[in-house]
Amino acid sequence: MRPTGIGIGEVARRTGLSVHTLRLYERVGIFAGPVQRDAAGRRIYSEWDIAWLGNCVLFRASGMPLAALAELARLVGEGPGNEADRLDLLRAHRQRVRERMTQLTDCLMLIDAKVAAYEEHLAAGAAGDPWHPRLPSSQSLR
Repeated sequence: MRPTGIGIGEVARRTGLSVHTLRLYERVGIFAGPVQRDAAGRRIYSEWDIAWLGNCVLFRASGMPLAALAELARLVGEGPGNEADRLDLLRAHRQRVRERMTQLTDCLMLIDAKVAAYEEHLAAGAAGDPWHPRLPSSQSLR
């Protein structure tokens, strides 16, 4: 009997990950369990694998390193009994995300201020460079 599951191309389409990335994730231990194979040796995935990959995509987008993601996958794959370790890993990542969000908020404030300055400059038809108003336009640091 042939195992049923979802092929790698369909998983790539559904998760937005490339086939190459799916193979890399398997190699570095990002799956919480072994990837199943059919009789021909082709990878087949379950709906649970796809849901797990959805989480992985978001963890990666939030900056979680592959090593941390692999550690989380290992812990989840081991099953119950290590929830405190999982929580520690997730709390540490949450703190890094919060710190990055603070930094990005500061960046956005600068960008907003510069956009406003250029909009006001252009609306007023002012001469000179709004980036550095004391310098003539030809000497500014665009």
